[in-house]
Amino acid sequence: MTKKLLYDRTLITIVLIILGFGLIMVFSASISISKEVYNSQSAIFTRQLLAVILGLVALLITMKIDYRFYQRPSVVYTLVGLSMALLIYVLMTPSVVGVQRWIRFGFINFQPSEIAKLVVIIFSSFYLTKKKEQLNSFSRGLLPFLLIVGTIIILVAVEPDLGTAISIGITAGFLLFIGGLYWRYIIASSLIASLLIYLMIINTPYRMNRILAFLYPEKDLYGIGYQVHQSLISIGSGGMTGLGFAQGKQKLFFVPEPHTDFIFAVVGEELGLLGCLLVLILFGLLFWKSIQIAIRAKTPFGTLLGLGIGSTIVFQALINVSVTLGLVPAKGLPLPFISVGGSSMILMLSAIGILLNISSQTRSQDSKGGWIKIADA
Repeated sequence: MTKKLLYDRTLITIVLIILGFGLIMVFSASISISKEVYNSQSAIFTRQLLAVILGLVALLITMKIDYRFYQRPSVVYTLVGLSMALLIYVLMTPSVVGVQRWIRFGFINFQPSEIAKLVVIIFSSFYLTKKKEQLNSFSRGLLPFLLIVGTIIILVAVEPDLGTAISIGITAGFLLFIGGLYWRYIIASSLIASLLIYLMIINTPYRMNRILAFLYPEKDLYGIGYQVHQSLISIGSGGMTGLGFAQGKQKLFFVPEPHTDFIFAVVGEELGLLGCLLVLILFGLLFWKSIQIAIRAKTPFGTLLGLGIGSTIVFQALINVSVTLGLVPAKGLPLPFISVGGSSMILMLSAIGILLNISSQTRSQDSKGGWIKIADA
């Protein structure tokens, strides 16, 4: 006899639409670079397609695992230990272009920082549920949390990958707020974190240049302001409806990284304002479904886990879009489910699988109201 699990089909549909849209835009954005680097117009697209397939396999696996499995202390601390071990190991590997972010096994490359994002969400949800009554005791509640999450953030920051470190920190802070941490602790932690970020920026020339490029992009349009300047040209030239699919010009070695960090600029040029709005609406719908699933979860752990996953994905999307529009300094964060990046794709889809499992464990829903039955032996 099989048990029928109900998964949110609206969330599945939204994610599949974003993935399909992303593959189409990656193909367009990467043709020239792929030809130049790999002597094949489809090499980058093929790699991204493989990442999507592997990510969907990971999604199918995680959606079958009861999300409460991640609430077991043995599982949580094993994941935390593994994440820290990988982050330490990557710092001992040879640097590539001055950074140590990838672990390579033959033709397989992955970023431990992407694993760390999901691990911090799981750990935070577990800890805030377990220590709810002690959370506002600094020594017994908040300090142990800060030591563990802070260690992970520092290890990511020294790769160096300050953008991802900040992203992880903001997600953890958001969950602390949801978990009921006193405002005085939130403000104090934010001030200390801001001071540390400030020190890391002013003592690192390339980070300082990013800030200067953000504040005064017009002063060095072919130097530190080049990325944002070319991105804005790309988006501005698209107008309302764009130049047409694959008709963009800025991706021809003008916009840096058009298939990764600045793929939203290609969307703006080729599909115009309407294409950009479509992307924002899709991520808005994804966040709405995440909140809906989280609120309906049967356990506080499920609620925190769902909110953490949804907020991480959407926050990263907003940062990527904001960088492309020159609204915040460059961070190097990919656009979830759209930008090229195997590690990000697989881990994000794994997180969606967890969110889908939470949806299957929520309070009873009418099968006609947005849920789909999938047999589970």
